[in-house]
Amino acid sequence: MMRTSTVVLVHGAFLDASGWWPVVLRLLDGGHRVLAPAVIGRSFHGDCDYIRSFVERVDGEVLLVGHGYGAAVITVAGGAKNVIGLLFIAGYALERGESIDELCGRFAPAEASGHLASALFPDGDGTFRTELTVTPDRFARLLAEGLPSDESGVLAVSQRPIADSVFAERATGTAWRTKPSWGVVATEDRLVAPQVQRFGYRRAGCRTVTALDGPHLVTQTHATDIVRIIDGILREVASHG
Repeated sequence: MMRTSTVVLVHGAFLDASGWWPVVLRLLDGGHRVLAPAVIGRSFHGDCDYIRSFVERVDGEVLLVGHGYGAAVITVAGGAKNVIGLLFIAGYALERGESIDELCGRFAPAEASGHLASALFPDGDGTFRTELTVTPDRFARLLAEGLPSDESGVLAVSQRPIADSVFAERATGTAWRTKPSWGVVATEDRLVAPQVQRFGYRRAGCRTVTALDGPHLVTQTHATDIVRIIDGILREVASHG
């Protein structure tokens, strides 16, 4: 008899939790328990602490899934005791003490790095910090190639900005050292270079790495494949429980 686990989906930069909707829809149709919390993107450490506290409030075991920036978040937050596994999707699997900037600095810059718009935002104490978004007219090509133009257009103008400082903050934990992990490479990703994805997954000792021929938003263009991978992980974990 399979154990019942909750799938917790952590979104990435320039998106919000609603970006998971094609995956959530299919998981719910399949009878899964699923939650998709929001991350703020103002502090990497703050996002990691929040997701860990969110997971620890879940009753029972959790499969923690992170997309893009969210993969870096679950690298740290996945240390919660009730996490039974980690799934990295088109994202950063960090080492303890490493920042996203340092990981990406090992490789040639991704195409999207040249198309980020910056703006100042008030930090609440009289100072200002810098936030980033993807240039709207480049969003479809850089993140969402293959999606209908009306859908990518909505995503382009409703981005959740991310503070540029989060990319320099260092991971304070490495959950993949104690939890089984899996990876998905988006082979046409122009935001998180596929080389960055593969390197992190290999270093993390991912049990399997699946390559999907899609953009950064492979969670939307290949939602059925993502759900199939999640189903397989849940069966694998249950069979070893």
